[in-house]
Amino acid sequence: MWKHFLSKLPKKSLKSESVDSGRGNSDSHSPNASSNLGPGRPNSVPRRTSSVVFPASVIAGIEPLISFKDVPSSEKMNLFISKLSLCCVDFDFRDPTKNVAEKELKRATLFELLDFVSANPPKFSEPAILALCKTCAVNLFRVFPPNYRSNNSHASENDDEEPTFDPAWPHLLIVYDLLLKFVTSSSLEAKVAKKYINHQFILKLLDLFDSEDPRERDCLKAILHRIYGKFMVHRPYIRKSISNMFYRVVFESEKHNGIAELLEIFGSVVTGFALPLKEEHKIFLSRTLIPLHKPKSLGIYFQQLSYCINQFIEKDPKLASTVIRGLLKYWPITSTQKEVMFLSELEEILEVINMAEFQKVMVPLFWRISCCINSYHFQVAERALFLWNNDQIVNLIAHNRHVILPIIFPAVESNAQNHWNHAVQNLSLNVRRMFSEMDDVLFLACHSHYKEEQEKINLESKKRKEAWEQLETAASLRPPVAGNIAVLVTPLATSITC
Repeated sequence: MWKHFLSKLPKKSLKSESVDSGRGNSDSHSPNASSNLGPGRPNSVPRRTSSVVFPASVIAGIEPLISFKDVPSSEKMNLFISKLSLCCVDFDFRDPTKNVAEKELKRATLFELLDFVSANPPKFSEPAILALCKTCAVNLFRVFPPNYRSNNSHASENDDEEPTFDPAWPHLLIVYDLLLKFVTSSSLEAKVAKKYINHQFILKLLDLFDSEDPRERDCLKAILHRIYGKFMVHRPYIRKSISNMFYRVVFESEKHNGIAELLEIFGSVVTGFALPLKEEHKIFLSRTLIPLHKPKSLGIYFQQLSYCINQFIEKDPKLASTVIRGLLKYWPITSTQKEVMFLSELEEILEVINMAEFQKVMVPLFWRISCCINSYHFQVAERALFLWNNDQIVNLIAHNRHVILPIIFPAVESNAQNHWNHAVQNLSLNVRRMFSEMDDVLFLACHSHYKEEQEKINLESKKRKEAWEQLETAASLRPPVAGNIAVLVTPLATSITC
């Protein structure tokens, strides 16, 4: 059995081979490879492929089943390459009864490789780097099946269904650990490895972030973060590629499984930005991060997005007004859940904003907050009124009360008198009392103006009602009509209150 399994491995120079052969082609190193994978596997079965292209390589013709401790130090790197080529054979993990012995051999070999990389080996040669990149490409890079939930128009905004787990995960985890240890190893020189861990390789890693398995996304997050830290030459490309993924979520698909993990990476990246911030970073904030508030799936990655934006504001406080304008631009109209999230993010921003930036946006901001206070949804109204529990926000309001109080007072007074929810009524009364203690003269002026406006509204409403009554009376005195002539129906049929 071992002879059949090993016969699939190349023993000589693979001049025309490349990693582009992917997972499926990796098990066809010899003409009889497909028949050696196990009984019942036809040659016509379509294989998964990867488009990551690597240069041709020479795999050392050394017996891969030998242990590392049984070979001299000069041969360990050749044995490392040989064992990597052994792990380029792909198996179907959906059927646990197929190729059991071969799968176990591959698992044991992967553990050997992991131990070797973890033990601070000599500097990795180019053939060794190529072989490991090829092994990772063969085992990891794959196209995910379409998810029916992503195309379901009736699906929940925050899909709480269980994710789909890959049956090959125990095998994939070892490969991910191997790649992570390899990237973080002091034996790997970035100047040499950048030819193989290149843009195509990174792009394929980013594609894997759409996996439904959260365990896989966590592994990818750790690996990509390490690649970003080690390969400085790839940093602009990684940022650009992630931006493009965010653009697709905002303007096309509105759903991606890995947005939260990618934002976590960016949160740590932003903390390392030098001051003053480059223009490209400010553009990324305004054109990429702020529009991410638009998709319906915001709740899945809201915490990570809010953290990234707060990191930008900590770096440059002048960006606070830009962020608030963006939030007002994308403010949700029909989603109360998103409104509550927006109000929470606003509070975090207002805690750190300076007075000059606050005064730039306070008028449109508090018009929006007044609408939230008047919301019939008690959670939205309650969350908006909770802003007055924050001492920093109260201080900002107190310094600009002559502008803010006339905007907010009608909403607070209306809630205190008419809101259906008792908790919202009590909160409105508390805010009303705070305004009275803050500036009693201004409070009385606003109260007087509110009463005048209410009297005007009541008078106009009374005039409209009288006008309709006159029309109804005049219509009732007319003789009956026939045919297709429009008539005035009774008030009972049209009395709908908004």
